[in-house]
Amino acid sequence: MKPISFLAILLLFLSACSAKKEESTMDEQLKVSYPTTDTVEHVDDYHGNKVADPYRWLEADTAENVQKWVKSQNAVTTDYLEKIPYRKAIADRYTELYNFPKVSSPTKVGEYYFFYKNDGLQNQAVIYVQKGLNGDPEVFIDPNKLSKDGTITVGLLEADPSHKYMAIARNQAGSDWQEIRVVDIATKKEMPDLLKWVKFSGASWYKDGFFYSRYPEPAKGEELSGNNQYHSVYYHKLGEDQSKDKLIYEDRKNPNIYHYGGVTEDYKYFVMYAAPGTDGYATYIKDLDKDGPFQAIFPGYKNKSSIIQHVGNGRFLALTDIDAPNYRVIEIDAANPGPKNWKEIIPESENLLQSASTVGKKLFADYLQNATTRYYQMDYTGQNKKEIKLPGVGSAGGFYGKEEENITFYTFTSFIYPSVIFKYDLKTGKSEQFFKTPLKFNPEEYEEKQVFYPSKDGTKVSMFVVHKKGLKLDGKNPCYLYGYGGFNVSLTPYFSTSNLILLENGGIFAMPNLRGGGEYGEKWHQAGMLLKKQNVFDDFIAAGEYLIKEGYTSKEKLAIAGGSNGGLLVGAAMTQRPDLFAVAFPAVGVMDMLRYHKFTVGKGWIPEYGSADDPKYFKYLKSYSPLHNLKPGVKYPATMITTADHDDRVVPAHSFKFAAQLQKSHAGDNPVLIRIETDAGHGAGKPTSKIIEEQADMWSFFFYNTKSPVKYFKN
Repeated sequence: MKPISFLAILLLFLSACSAKKEESTMDEQLKVSYPTTDTVEHVDDYHGNKVADPYRWLEADTAENVQKWVKSQNAVTTDYLEKIPYRKAIADRYTELYNFPKVSSPTKVGEYYFFYKNDGLQNQAVIYVQKGLNGDPEVFIDPNKLSKDGTITVGLLEADPSHKYMAIARNQAGSDWQEIRVVDIATKKEMPDLLKWVKFSGASWYKDGFFYSRYPEPAKGEELSGNNQYHSVYYHKLGEDQSKDKLIYEDRKNPNIYHYGGVTEDYKYFVMYAAPGTDGYATYIKDLDKDGPFQAIFPGYKNKSSIIQHVGNGRFLALTDIDAPNYRVIEIDAANPGPKNWKEIIPESENLLQSASTVGKKLFADYLQNATTRYYQMDYTGQNKKEIKLPGVGSAGGFYGKEEENITFYTFTSFIYPSVIFKYDLKTGKSEQFFKTPLKFNPEEYEEKQVFYPSKDGTKVSMFVVHKKGLKLDGKNPCYLYGYGGFNVSLTPYFSTSNLILLENGGIFAMPNLRGGGEYGEKWHQAGMLLKKQNVFDDFIAAGEYLIKEGYTSKEKLAIAGGSNGGLLVGAAMTQRPDLFAVAFPAVGVMDMLRYHKFTVGKGWIPEYGSADDPKYFKYLKSYSPLHNLKPGVKYPATMITTADHDDRVVPAHSFKFAAQLQKSHAGDNPVLIRIETDAGHGAGKPTSKIIEEQADMWSFFFYNTKSPVKYFKN
């Protein structure tokens, strides 16, 4: 080995000093001075327990003083992010990656096919229609022409029996509120029909109108935060004013129950679901040829049973978790709907039967095996079962259509396999590639795997890990740990253009299947809800510990992220183990577990979380509520909270109050920012321009606060 010269050593020393000086200068520039947040003397009494709420005033999101606070917080956040030197480089690269055609599976309506397509950087996907699969596509609706900033979204609901009209839903600025309109398919002209105050509803046609669900008009000024009650089913006759719509079903004694449903394919029955919240519901049917009340075929709210298809003479195929936590398919007779008369079509298995659908008089069963998809085709009797060969291990979805169809479509994707649409021939059982995402990305450079790790109580938890091939497990890699863990939601492999920013820069993406989710059936879900919610946080924390122990990353390089219920997850994890994470991204999170049920549709989550109004749950909820577990003098991770002014599902007050308390409690130099998007909601329908800005901000914050190099940027 040749000796290193004194000059070389000197140059290395000077270079290192220069780099440290530059880094120190950047840290000085990015020091944050937080706006002053006023407090109020407000105390609530929960069953004899006094709980202060000094930031209660931030709940009035439309108030002038709150709007002023929002502007001041956004100014601080913008100032910080704009000083990160590679923010623009990341935005430019993400724009380049995101600029590719995105197409949905086609939906057949009579002789027409409808599909969504975004050419690349359009704010919203355009809806196209064509005659036959080989016809020329024509623009049916272009939402981008409805607003200058791309904040109006349009979705197809359902076509009438004659295939002349299409009901559509229009949302604005990300709100859950919808307007239902009707469009003439041939002329593409809107009819005069306009239905307002619709939420959590479809439009199910019957004769010369359709069924839908709505709330009463809210009080002025409370449209985005008021308590939504009396969700009821109506029938709208085409061409009439909404004021003449016929009330089909309401429950005045139980104002918090959701009521929604649709007509069977043969137009003989209306199927209605009555749900007190997000877990468990009753199922009713109504014979549309007869007068009379709704018939409860699956009464009570303990279980989840949904109708798949009416197979004739009052007999139905249903998916149920009754006596089957992994679900099964049964056939029931409306004349004798009791359990003793059920006929088992698909028995429960060791894997989760997450859905079942029909097309071409065939039944398709969608299973999850270790959180990856398996599909099977069979007769309505459950006979002649055969597996659909998928391109690999990942996530698939589709296999919908009318009974007379011979062709259907499905999609397949994984973490390194961009979404592909396949056309499936029911007669031959063969799949043919219909549309492949033309993305400039080489999956051969990356690997995805599934690992298993023990949680705090020894429970084995699965986790997906994605990174570049040949990555050294030396603990120096930036890692983005994403989770959800609730509401029976299953996290399965999916392709994310945004994650390419992480992977291209030597980062690791990790996604565990936490308890509370649905990946392993109803027992897995129940193990992470109500008085067992702490299991979810333990699973998430254990995932971080595993990634550090195995050399994937270190606590100085580890970020945690999640949205909505996942925002709660991040908030709980960072307050319980602030030492374990470098960065935290709680997005549109449920942060005040004592008051979440007081806003909009929050009461619907009581079956999942419990309510502080019930002494049985109060102490438990307070024990992990992110807002109530911030402690003064603690060094918390670098945090960027994200929310939006039109989020009427998890109202922004959750994030406002958490940000204010975190900024006050935090003792370290790590930044604590809140990024409040305007004219946006809980996430759905966000325009491309806002998506690019938000993701660029997030990755910039992530790389800077984990001190990780960004290859797009040259000093």
